[in-house]
Amino acid sequence: MNDASAIVFAGIAPHPPIMVPEVGREAIAEVRSSIEAMAELTERVIASGAETVILISPHAPLDPYAFVAYQGPKLFGDFANFRAPSSMVTAELDRELLDAITRSAARQSFEVLPLADQNLDHGTAVPLYFLQRNGWHGRVVALGYSFRSTEDHLRFGRSIREAVDSVGRPVAFIASGDLSHRLKPGAPAGYYQDAHLFDEEVVAALRAGSPERVINIDQELRKHAGECGYRSMLVAFGVARGLQPAPEVLNYEAPFGVGYLVAQLVMSPAPVKKPISSAVDTDKDFSAGAELVSLARRSVEAFVADGTIIEAPAQLSPDLNQRAACFVSIKTLADDLRGCIGTIQPGKETLADEVITNAISAATKDPRFPPIAKDELPGLKYSVDVLSEPEPAQMIDLDPLVYGVIVEEEGKERRRGLLLPNLTGIDTAEKQVELASRKARIPPGAKLKLLRFRAERYAEEEPGVSEF
Repeated sequence: MNDASAIVFAGIAPHPPIMVPEVGREAIAEVRSSIEAMAELTERVIASGAETVILISPHAPLDPYAFVAYQGPKLFGDFANFRAPSSMVTAELDRELLDAITRSAARQSFEVLPLADQNLDHGTAVPLYFLQRNGWHGRVVALGYSFRSTEDHLRFGRSIREAVDSVGRPVAFIASGDLSHRLKPGAPAGYYQDAHLFDEEVVAALRAGSPERVINIDQELRKHAGECGYRSMLVAFGVARGLQPAPEVLNYEAPFGVGYLVAQLVMSPAPVKKPISSAVDTDKDFSAGAELVSLARRSVEAFVADGTIIEAPAQLSPDLNQRAACFVSIKTLADDLRGCIGTIQPGKETLADEVITNAISAATKDPRFPPIAKDELPGLKYSVDVLSEPEPAQMIDLDPLVYGVIVEEEGKERRRGLLLPNLTGIDTAEKQVELASRKARIPPGAKLKLLRFRAERYAEEEPGVSEF
């Protein structure tokens, strides 16, 4: 990749509202592969270190001659038009970047018209829903394309990249769009017998790393296919031109006669700030917190829904490939604990596998609670604590806001209890030791051995909504 560019990821995402669980309900089983592919795409956006995501949609209130942009400071969208008004997305607008895009576009004689006081369209809201639900949280720029020429959309993409590079923060670009809407009888836009050829050519071109084949696709075929993603892809190709390509089709399916494509065009992994070892230095920053929490959520949802134990994503940040102990906590949205289980010493080869195992155990094996049921999944939030190596301590060495504690009973029983740091209501070392002892059923007055550890906690900033 061009090291001077701040574009760290570019990809393509579908936007059928039926993918959103509150909209699709039982029908989401038909788009399971697309839902899983969006989780994988989000993992890659997170791994790229993108602080802002730019989305371009075909369903914004479009202008024939100008590009359009939603205004902030807060962006908001819901699915009220699809019988799910309680399902919504919110994000902060990256005003600095939008202003830079507007200026860069003007230098190329493009106008970017503001969309004030308007909710996000579903072409923007659906990809954003899955980005946030799978653990990415950051600022957003939401655009709509125009009806100008192919070359103009490519040039607009280049002006976006120039603006991103001028701001200098890592940014991901997502082209929202579905492929043909006419793949089988009963499809939303009717049936066209050759529509499949459009989708097949787009997928084959991306797999071959040949965007020019998409750019130069037969325009009559494109019109008859009834697609809505072509111009979004053109802008993405303009953004990605000159960068090291990393093309990959993560998924393609067409269960309802509309082609849904999830694909990567460019991927530049974020630099690792500090690899995690079994002795975590939690005074240092850890760059993969969002990955951890997303992995915990997906592990629980897959296991509770159908007994599946997911595998760690193929492309992990190096942090998650190291060994470390961790605890996974699950709470209701009202902040009531629903399960918490973890390890004091790493038992798996990677932190990712440690999180998967502990998340499932927290959901199903915490003796204080019944196993989590499928209908509870929408109302849960997750956090992951990554633990340092425990060290011997005396009561005077403890600080419940900074250190967790392990208490071990000396003698035959050797019962052991653990309490994480920074828990509500635990403000003295004495309270911390007492509660840890009680959890382990160690009788009062027993002789104890104390150990302390640090824990870095990563929690969902805005709890996602389960797909079940």
